[in-house]
Amino acid sequence: MEGPLEWAASIGAIVAALLIAIDVGRRVTGYGFVLFVLVSVLWIVSGLTSDAIPIAIMNAVLLLVNAWGVWRYLLRPDGTASAPDSRT
Repeated sequence: MEGPLEWAASIGAIVAALLIAIDVGRRVTGYGFVLFVLVSVLWIVSGLTSDAIPIAIMNAVLLLVNAWGVWRYLLRPDGTASAPDSRT
């Protein structure tokens, strides 16, 4: 498991994590989740083609989590991420 597919997925995951971590706005965070969705698909394909089933299953779950992030940050009709109220 060290081919171009895995390298692309690894680099993509790093960039996606950076996009989310820098927290410069909803759109950038949303695009971070979009990239994570694409990376999850790459890891699923890689896992299935190289008999690394645990990697494929883990990324299938992460795909759902990241798709939820895309929904919350880019597609949600009301445009809010419904973050908990931090005022105390």
